[in-house]
Amino acid sequence: MSHPLLPRLIDARVVPVIRTRTQEAARTAVAWLREAGFTTFEITLSVPRATELIRELAADPALLVGAGTVKTATEAYACGEAGAKFIVCPWNEPEIVPAGRRFGALVMLGALTPDEVVEALEGFADVVKIFPAASMGGPNHIKALKSVFPDVSFCPTGGVDPANLRAYLDAGASFVGIGGKLVDEALIAKGAKDEVMAAAHAALAA
Repeated sequence: MSHPLLPRLIDARVVPVIRTRTQEAARTAVAWLREAGFTTFEITLSVPRATELIRELAADPALLVGAGTVKTATEAYACGEAGAKFIVCPWNEPEIVPAGRRFGALVMLGALTPDEVVEALEGFADVVKIFPAASMGGPNHIKALKSVFPDVSFCPTGGVDPANLRAYLDAGASFVGIGGKLVDEALIAKGAKDEVMAAAHAALAA
């Protein structure tokens, strides 16, 4: 049986991946993208004091907030405790699953090959994250995996942008993660809100 939060992620289609060197830049990115229309966000643990930001954002019932680049069960537990509704690991770390499930979180484990997809499923992943997607063949790779695993929910990230996200969805991705193309730290630093908003609107339109 699929996780109850999966339909919300599928409906969202695009999950902005917030990966910045400062917490303030992350907070600004969320504010601007929310203004553009996004309500789902993945806060990576590379953001300084990420769990603090997750707790702050997760307190808003209008937002669906998750944690990314979660590497250990201890980190997954801390993120779940902070209110993260989904936990994302770039590889297959099965110990993360029970830690996330303790808080009712949906868990994504990373894979690239069919063998790795099977390992993620055997680890009880709710969604299989395909990373890095672009360097492994992009939408064609997703289409090939989907032909073998038609019932698996795939979330490609890494090289996904507003210009190609439609191709990923058409290839069978349930939803996609977009980082640098939506959360451009250089644009945030110089206050180029219009440019960030333009990318956000392009992603939503696609």
